[in-house]
Amino acid sequence: MSEPACPCGRLDAAARPLPFARCCGPVLDGAPAPDAEALMRSRYSAFARGDEAYLLASWHPSTRPAQVELDPATRWLGLAVKRHRLTDADRAEVEFVARFRSGGGRAGRLHETSRFVREDGRWFYVDGDVG
Repeated sequence: MSEPACPCGRLDAAARPLPFARCCGPVLDGAPAPDAEALMRSRYSAFARGDEAYLLASWHPSTRPAQVELDPATRWLGLAVKRHRLTDADRAEVEFVARFRSGGGRAGRLHETSRFVREDGRWFYVDGDVG
C-alpha cells in the first residue's frame, strides 16, 4: 500500500506525487522549512488537513491573528505555485493559485502573492496580496 500523497501536490523527479511523510509532513511536525516555497506548501497542506495550530505557528507574530477558524466543509482541491523569488537573503515572495470547494459546493480559487521572512533560521508567512 502506498503512502498518501501530500496535499500540496509536489512531485518527485519522476513526476510522481510525493508522499506527505516525505514532503510537508516533517515541516508540519516542526522541522524548519528549507525555503519560503516549502513553508507556503506546508501552509496549504495545513489548510487541507484543518491544522489551525500550525497555521498560527507559521505566521509571523507581527501580523498573526489571535485565532484561525477554518470551515471544515471547505475542501482544498489543488495548488499551483506560479513563482518563488528571494527579495533579499531573508525575505521572499511566493505567487500561487489554490483551488477549493466551499461547503455549499461552490468552486473557488485563491490567487495570492505571499510575503515571507526568515528569522533565526525559520521562515514565517507575513502577509499577501490577493489578486
